[in-house]
Amino acid sequence: MSMEHARIVIVGAGLSGLYAAHLLERRGIRDVVLLEARDVIGGRIAAVHAPGTSGAAAIDRFDLGPTWFWPDHQRELHDLIDELGLQRFAQHDEGDMMVERAPGEAPVRMRGYVSAPQSMRLVGGMNALTDALYATLDGARVVTGQAVRRVRNTDTHVELDSEDAEGHVMTWRVAHVLLALPPRLAAGAIAFEPALPAPLVREWRGTATWMAPHAKYLAIYDMPFWRGQGLSGSARSGSGPMGEIHDASMPDGSAALFGFLGVPARTRQRLSEDALLTLCRAQLGRLFGPQAAAPRFEIIKDWARDRWTATAADLDAGGDHGHAPAAAADTGPWQGRLTGIASEWSPRFPGYVAGAIEAAAIGVNNFTSKE
Repeated sequence: MSMEHARIVIVGAGLSGLYAAHLLERRGIRDVVLLEARDVIGGRIAAVHAPGTSGAAAIDRFDLGPTWFWPDHQRELHDLIDELGLQRFAQHDEGDMMVERAPGEAPVRMRGYVSAPQSMRLVGGMNALTDALYATLDGARVVTGQAVRRVRNTDTHVELDSEDAEGHVMTWRVAHVLLALPPRLAAGAIAFEPALPAPLVREWRGTATWMAPHAKYLAIYDMPFWRGQGLSGSARSGSGPMGEIHDASMPDGSAALFGFLGVPARTRQRLSEDALLTLCRAQLGRLFGPQAAAPRFEIIKDWARDRWTATAADLDAGGDHGHAPAAAADTGPWQGRLTGIASEWSPRFPGYVAGAIEAAAIGVNNFTSKE
């Protein structure tokens, strides 16, 4: 077992963790380490490249996690995207939409509607944001494949034990810990010594993890043929398996459709991935014609099967955005030593991309104001 030292450890290299490190860097605090359990950064911001493309800068990259943001209402996120020089574009919603009212009923074409406020996307997907933040950091301070298992609070410091895929343990001695992972996952996957206050643990365990019960289906095509038919690519369905479908095409890149599966997480676990893919293709065929049933690439990302996102408690969750729990202990030995900064801890945007930015900023501001 080796001992490493840092001023701050950030547990999780998703958006909130990367943004917190970015803010600390700007304030001259560079003795920071990010520990990420996955082999890649980004957390719940994840994507897939269209066949034949690769590289972080590729335009043909499609979101499997969050997709949209709303600049008029999420100013801090909007300003960060501007600061990083990222390109944005409006979600395509021009044209009619398709609706399946109930199982066995033929789809009907209806007048579409424009979202208000306008939903916006990033060229290259949401990972363009996490990649840009990562590029502002010292990459050697971001350690992937390290799952934090135990956190011990002593009189003078905090020690964290992280474990790699082979079971090798590293111990980190720090002054403060920023938790950039969902509250429920932190409460269930990390052993705290001494135990966190019981009311705080109850709050964290009772906070639903955004994306955890959801699954997304993505189909990639050479051309957005539905637009030529006067369709927006949007659909609503009471038949399923997808309940909601949208155009996911990338400007100057491949065409795509994506949908949120309406099948509950526990039901999905009883079906094979091939069976779900077959059902999704058939649904696109019903809605948009034979071309839609023959994508050149397709994938399902089931977040309920992602062990670094979902817990057993999330399988029965409805997936609504909840209310932010307390981010830190206000009394006892953990006061001033541990702060939650993942999106669920955001007061205004819990569970949204903007929430990760807000919660990280609050956590960093609270830490630096006490320095």
